[in-house]
Amino acid sequence: MINIIVAISDNYAIGRSGDMPWHLSGDLKFFKAKTTGHTVVMGRKTWVSIGAKPLPNRRNIVITRSADFEAPGAEIRSSLEDALKENSGQEIFVIGGGQIYAQAIDLADRLYITHIHTQVDDADTFFPLIDSHIWKITEQSEVFTDEKSGLSYQFTTYERSNSKKKRRVRK
Repeated sequence: MINIIVAISDNYAIGRSGDMPWHLSGDLKFFKAKTTGHTVVMGRKTWVSIGAKPLPNRRNIVITRSADFEAPGAEIRSSLEDALKENSGQEIFVIGGGQIYAQAIDLADRLYITHIHTQVDDADTFFPLIDSHIWKITEQSEVFTDEKSGLSYQFTTYERSNSKKKRRVRK
């Protein structure tokens, strides 16, 4: 099962200057609860943005085209396809960044989206549009408000519509 997990603003922003535009304790707890015990796949920039150290209690895979890149405590793969093909049948979470999400959305079975109800006008990284003909909401939380930032947010799970075939990773 290939999952994507991400927090996005109302204008689909996910990043600004190499970091997330917000810090929401509730979203981080949700992320940890969903991904712990599973494989997480990320791009090189995401690896660097999380402190260049593996997320605990998860198998960490970093995708980079740089042959000499080192990620102590994580596995290196040269493409998303390489990262996914050896993990077929396992629960995999694609955790960023923008380029990796753009490649993964056509391969994913499920999206775990934290919708942050704000606009990020100075964002430089965006999530692909969620096509309602392909993705159907299967679960949606109430709206929460972060005490520190005042931002409201909601957890939404999308499943790929059965009528829309996805491209398969070559084995």
